Amino acid sequence: MSLEFRFQSASTEYQKIQTELAGLVENRTRLDAQLSENEMVKKEFAQLTPSNVVYKLVGPVLVPQDQNEAKTNVETRLEFIKSEMSLVSCPI
Repeated sequence: MSLEFRFQSASTEYQKIQTELAGLVENRTRLDAQLSENEMVKKEFAQLTPSNVVYKLVGPVLVPQDQNEAKTNVETRLEFIKSEMSLVSCPI
């Protein structure tokens, strides 16, 4: 095996690893943004009174949604995002 071939193989492997790392970092960044957004929504929900109406965007339409259901959805999303973050952070 020539030195040039070994160098080219190592270079190709390095580029492959760099690409994978860039994808993982991109996923982590996206998850961080989603986590922040959902935590802000959770804080806003904490300030609601029972008389406040919560709306959900379904396509181009805002549809009324039950407060408790909306809060549960946000909690579920937060748990999911945190579990995804731990999966993405592990290889980094």
